[in-house]
Amino acid sequence: MKFIIKHEMKGRIRLHLCQNQMTVRQADLFQYYVMSLAGVTSVKVYERTGDAAIVFSGSRENLIEEIQRFSYNRSGLSELVPKNSGRQLNQEYKEKLIQKVMVRAFTRSLLPAPLRAVYTTVHALRYIVKGLRCLIKGRLEVEVLDATAISVSIFRMDFNTAGSVMFLLGIGELLEEWTHKKSVGDLARSMSLNVKKVWQNIDGTEVLTPVSQIQEGDLITVHMGNVIPLDGVVVSGEAMINQASMTGESLPVKKEKDMYVYAGTAVEEGEITLCVKKTAGDTRFERIVNMIEDSEKLKSSVEGKAATLADALVPWSLGGTALTWLLTRNVTKALSILMVDFSCALKLAMPLSVLSAMREASSHHITVKGGKFMEAVAQADTIVFDKTGTLTKAKPVVADIVPFNHMSQNELLRIAACLEEHFPHSMAKAVVSEAVKRKLTHEEMHSKVDYIVAHGIATYVGEERVIIGSQHFVFEDEKCTVPEEKKQIFDQLPSEYSHLYMAIGGELAAVICIEDPLKEEAAEVIKSLHSLGIGKIVMMTGDSDRTAKAIAEKVGVDQYYSEVLPEDKAKFVEEEKKQGRRVIMVGDGINDSPALSAADVGIAISEGAEIAREIADITVSQDELYQLVVLKQLCDRLMRRIHRNYRFVISFNLGLILLGVGGVIAPATSALLHNTSTLAVSLKSMTNMLEEKENQAV
Repeated sequence: MKFIIKHEMKGRIRLHLCQNQMTVRQADLFQYYVMSLAGVTSVKVYERTGDAAIVFSGSRENLIEEIQRFSYNRSGLSELVPKNSGRQLNQEYKEKLIQKVMVRAFTRSLLPAPLRAVYTTVHALRYIVKGLRCLIKGRLEVEVLDATAISVSIFRMDFNTAGSVMFLLGIGELLEEWTHKKSVGDLARSMSLNVKKVWQNIDGTEVLTPVSQIQEGDLITVHMGNVIPLDGVVVSGEAMINQASMTGESLPVKKEKDMYVYAGTAVEEGEITLCVKKTAGDTRFERIVNMIEDSEKLKSSVEGKAATLADALVPWSLGGTALTWLLTRNVTKALSILMVDFSCALKLAMPLSVLSAMREASSHHITVKGGKFMEAVAQADTIVFDKTGTLTKAKPVVADIVPFNHMSQNELLRIAACLEEHFPHSMAKAVVSEAVKRKLTHEEMHSKVDYIVAHGIATYVGEERVIIGSQHFVFEDEKCTVPEEKKQIFDQLPSEYSHLYMAIGGELAAVICIEDPLKEEAAEVIKSLHSLGIGKIVMMTGDSDRTAKAIAEKVGVDQYYSEVLPEDKAKFVEEEKKQGRRVIMVGDGINDSPALSAADVGIAISEGAEIAREIADITVSQDELYQLVVLKQLCDRLMRRIHRNYRFVISFNLGLILLGVGGVIAPATSALLHNTSTLAVSLKSMTNMLEEKENQAV
């Protein structure tokens, strides 16, 4: 790639790419490529001029060398860049805004008065038709008010006022449409699948294959706890599929041979092999966009209240206009009321506030699937935390292996890793990682593995039954025993660790001590959530009471529950809700999915089990638990902004009506001030909330 350095300073460089014209797709390809380079912190690519501004740390020479190697045809680059980046949308709406402003300037300044009158009248027909359609349907909505104001202005030969009203309405419609599509697009991109590899079934053997290489007609196998990456038809196996992300169904649906399954749905139980019908592309993105736009999840109750109030005020505005004319016989004063309505600002500002808050959340790596969930977070007074992978780090490690039979630590670890590698749980990953660290290799030595959620794993190695899991599962459910001569060792197991029990042939063979250190910020986050109005913070875990108690004391939760099952978590959430509490559930595993569904808001850790992410209403990154604090602050400020918008819209427009009826300002001035205030409050609603000073947000 040839380029010219136009300007540079320490840590920042501006380039001009030597090519005739840069397309939107090329701009995306170049931006994503540069962002993937080591040391690059931000990139802005301007496709119109072919320029790029790059902020970086590290070696300037290395950066330039990497950019020189760039090619639009670079292998694997297209897979890195989403087809719906949003750049095309932004370009389209910028051009529409510029066009509308230029047309308005031309008609106002250069078009002769007679032609301007004709143009304004023809342009008004669209608004008049909208108003008539509402009346025909028996509805008095904002379109009727707009049509009446424009019609009366034209009837009075006041074409400037009619033109100004239509211009401002048009700008408002464009901004609303642009912000809505951009916010929905940003949200859909963050919700889209990011599956890089899948298990392709080739002649009965599963091979890990990049999803980009899968073709229509290929067979892929999806195991329990994973998300189906591509649309297809089941050819073998059966599974319970959670389709909440697509259909909103709360209960899983059974899928078996010859039934169709959709990308993005999750396998709760069982496993299936499917024949791919649609390969990777933007079909999933488009489906999510439709889901968001059609789903009631997008609407919070405050948005519904705003829309209802806006329509309810239209008859009052029309009635006030008629009453003013009857009392004063002054058309100008009556028209002043008609030019001012509460509906535009109420209907525009509230959805923009919610969508912008969702967009702002996504910039903090927080994915919110609907506005009502942000409202619920703001109202929440109880948070329930899972422990493992949520309050603790996502990468627990094996601290020790205590043998209870004749086998060595490595032999026992090899068997445990052989079983655990099949399932996406943090403790399982710790066992597998330790085996890799000790360079222990193994062949599949067991029969089919059965995974009992929140309990453990059971299988056969040769003739002997091997189980691995919790103390409850091993000793109470499976009735395994501790060797008599090893009971003292068993009683003295270190309490600071979580314990994973493995039994062979009905007798305890090993206890694997797992250390799952707390996230450094956990205690501070709990304290911050308390200060933000969360009155009750609970920790629930399947670990032993001694481990749970130690963690609970360190982080400062109000209550903790140990050795709980998935149904126990969900039951606790339901009981809290019956007591009138608004509950948030935070978890990361398959065993958290029932509670995530039951809560008012389910928050999943993005690096946790895929099924948890699909069921959850909100996902946050695992890297920073502080994102929960950011989310709570954002939701609180969203509600404050919405209530502040209510107060401003009602008081400002009421003031305009009184000034108009009093003859202080003309109808054209009322229309200008009303529409300007609507645009102002809408633009303000589109700004980031967390950048505001706290005293401004109150």
